[in-house]
Amino acid sequence: MQLHIGAQRNLNAGQLDRLGPDTGYDAISDEPIGRALAAFLGQLDQEQALGRVILYSLNPANDLLGTLLGCFQDGAIAGKVQLGSAWWFNDHIDGMDLQLRALANLGLLGRFVGMLTDSRSFLSFPRHEYFRRVLCRLVGGWMDEGLIPGDETLAGSMVRDICFANAREFFRLPRLSS
Repeated sequence: MQLHIGAQRNLNAGQLDRLGPDTGYDAISDEPIGRALAAFLGQLDQEQALGRVILYSLNPANDLLGTLLGCFQDGAIAGKVQLGSAWWFNDHIDGMDLQLRALANLGLLGRFVGMLTDSRSFLSFPRHEYFRRVLCRLVGGWMDEGLIPGDETLAGSMVRDICFANAREFFRLPRLSS
């Protein structure tokens, strides 16, 4: 289950009438989401119906989501409830950096399933490359500052997992034979 939270849609009534829905007149919502989301996840968990979940926030509420996801891990599925990648208005260098830092501070960055795309467009591939560069800049910076071990094999393994292997495992995708 993927939940995309914090959007206000179709805000300009005149343009909505003229152009239709989903034509660019959307914004970030500042509505409180913590209690309702916690209750929803808690109810699913209580009913033993909480499966793999990724939480995306259009509002940069990464700290809130980062703490919530920790409440619903059960040890059976690695990273069962995930903080999704920086999305929509956060899908830029600062937004990606904030999301990655929040996850590293409050969760387990090494289990992150990485960048997403809601497109099958060829043009979505550069977005993944951009994400990889932001991730490597962050991890490499931590290595340079001595905040994590200066072990390129270890850091490279984590980056590879975030960019590929964790998503394959989380979504239970088959391994391709070579």
